Amino acid sequence: MAKVIVVTSGKGGVGKTTSAAAIGTGLALQGKKTVVIDFDVGLRNLDLVMGCERRVVFDFINVINDGIRLHQALIKDKRVENLYILPTSQTRDKDALHREGVEKALEELRQDFDYIICDSPAGIEKGAQMALYFADEAIVVTNPEVSSVRDSDRIIGILNSKSRRAELGQEPIRQHLLLTRYDVERVQKGEMLKLEDVLEILAIPLLGVIPQDEAVLQASNIGMPVVLDERSTAGQAYMDAVRRLMGEQLELRFVAPPKRGFMQWLLRRSA
Repeated sequence: MAKVIVVTSGKGGVGKTTSAAAIGTGLALQGKKTVVIDFDVGLRNLDLVMGCERRVVFDFINVINDGIRLHQALIKDKRVENLYILPTSQTRDKDALHREGVEKALEELRQDFDYIICDSPAGIEKGAQMALYFADEAIVVTNPEVSSVRDSDRIIGILNSKSRRAELGQEPIRQHLLLTRYDVERVQKGEMLKLEDVLEILAIPLLGVIPQDEAVLQASNIGMPVVLDERSTAGQAYMDAVRRLMGEQLELRFVAPPKRGFMQWLLRRSA
């Protein structure tokens, strides 16, 4: 039976779709049959980030409302075995999502997959609440900025109160924090919040810290999840997060300034 994981954020532009694509791809690389679903109706981006936009014929909304079968809408990734994408519509609005249709689709997917990753719209409107309602776990994506952290705190409140698990009095959604675009130098200058400050405010377990890395934008521009770029620090950090999600204990990387060698120290002294 698959585990449903929602990737969510309070604020837009924090790297949520990038994170959903990277985590879904990383799980598939670990041998887990994984599907990533785009819940951002009208602003469809997941298929672009995952490089399959030209292969979209049917979408999630067609499955829910138009009698299209799931296997007709699912897109199998060409690069990674066990990875599938379920895109959403660019022409419909979020009212096309309804709880019964989403539940039916998820229940069918649960029978065939190990992980279902729900790429939620930012914020707390209907699409976001629909994406998190059936979740077993949640990855809350935030940047080390006050406004982003504040909005993430609000999302945590929604997760605790408006999910199916909350309504039925079941064990709460297991929550993880993913801190993206972490720039050590800016943190040291006081221009960004420290990791410890973010953890103190949000008070949920840390899944990973993704460093600021130009490779993220480059990967998105060519339709490749950055986790496939093994040389990039962001790709390595996302794979660490995936392994933690699966239960491994790993030390954090990329959260401290790189150690300088003796020659670098001399050059810095002489500058």
